[in-house]
Amino acid sequence: MNPLQQAIASKKEALATNIGKPLEELAERCAQQWDDIDALDEILNSAHNEIPYTHLLFALNVDGVQRSSNVERNLTDLSWRGLDQSKRPYLMKNLPYRGIMLSSVYMSAATHKQCITGLHAVSRDDKLLGFVCADFSVPDLPQQAQEPQSKFHWTQYRGDPAVRGTVFLQQRVPSLLDEHIDEVLTLLNALMSDHGVFHAKIHFSSGRCSLWLLEDPYGYRIHNVDEIIDPDICLAYPLYPYSEKALIPADKILLILEQFRQLRFADETIYLRSSSINLMNGILGLTFSCDGSHYMPYEEFLERDLAFWLGEGNDQS
Repeated sequence: MNPLQQAIASKKEALATNIGKPLEELAERCAQQWDDIDALDEILNSAHNEIPYTHLLFALNVDGVQRSSNVERNLTDLSWRGLDQSKRPYLMKNLPYRGIMLSSVYMSAATHKQCITGLHAVSRDDKLLGFVCADFSVPDLPQQAQEPQSKFHWTQYRGDPAVRGTVFLQQRVPSLLDEHIDEVLTLLNALMSDHGVFHAKIHFSSGRCSLWLLEDPYGYRIHNVDEIIDPDICLAYPLYPYSEKALIPADKILLILEQFRQLRFADETIYLRSSSINLMNGILGLTFSCDGSHYMPYEEFLERDLAFWLGEGNDQS
């Protein structure tokens, strides 16, 4: 299970733990009044104080037809009785013939918000009658402590097949940035080391750089070649102490940029089209002419030589 799947499973497990017992008890009470829809609505209405975080309760028969009303905390909507819900996302999984099941996240037809539905089987005399359902709006769920992020390793993504199929029919066309690459890399090193730029993306082919600043991390600035090679550009970026939280040491920045330079010019067919460097998480991104992309920690990148990138054993596509 990867970290993303683990985080999702942890969130669902916490929800299931909180609602499992009260939803089970609600299902038992509903079984006793299953044939009386008005009484069923009353039971659902009284259960809102027992089931945490829910905003909507309802009951379905075994065919996915809604038996009860939609019962919110302060509203009972009778118009939902008898509606066929069998195509709704929360009924797309194997339904629970015993116990509880949580749906995947979907868009609620009632609230138009991201939602999870918990379903519990309703049985009487060992016969399945249907399901009692509780809707939970994702923004209403309790927040959990973030798990420490696991160590990132080299990841490769294949590019557009249309680009890969013609890669050997093309060759690198020198760009304006290529002509001034030494100046560009020197100034980028200065901006990242002394002026608070923590993330930079270099578009070698189209001749521009996108920069993110520590003091303004939600926005970014785009510079063309003429701007990025102007030595006075540093005056537009106030001095900023190198962050103690940066995972990439300041003295490694130029080494990384120089290796980007090598990959740009090492081969006329398979060449670096764009690259990125993030000082805070230590991850570098590289996209090649074949549209294949790589993401890896800076340490791993600096350990690789040109043979790794251009050798027969490494598919850039």
